[in-house]
Amino acid sequence: MSDVAKSYKAFDKRLKGIAKRRTRLESGYKSQVTKDGLIIFRPHRRARGRVSLRGIIYLVVGFFVFKGMIMAHIGGTIYQQRVDALMEGTIVEQAGGLVMQPDVVTKTIATQLRPLLK
Repeated sequence: MSDVAKSYKAFDKRLKGIAKRRTRLESGYKSQVTKDGLIIFRPHRRARGRVSLRGIIYLVVGFFVFKGMIMAHIGGTIYQQRVDALMEGTIVEQAGGLVMQPDVVTKTIATQLRPLLK
């Protein structure tokens, strides 16, 4: 391979690397200044297809607070009657009734929220 062909191949490789880096920077980047004053742009690292643990925890806590607010608003007896009515329905309603069953956490949240709702 001649020197011209080698240099062209190296140049083409550099161009492909620059294009690849620009594509990654299009989705977001952060800038960083080095000790010598050079500004470097680095692409954000994003987790794709992952669900964060914090998000799951917020979802579960929010669901328990939701159940507690309903129980505090309508009262424990009526809440239990409505859950029992769900348990007698279709499969989907039974699944909803199973999930909405009053538990210790829900009852505790309801007792804490009851004075605030009146």
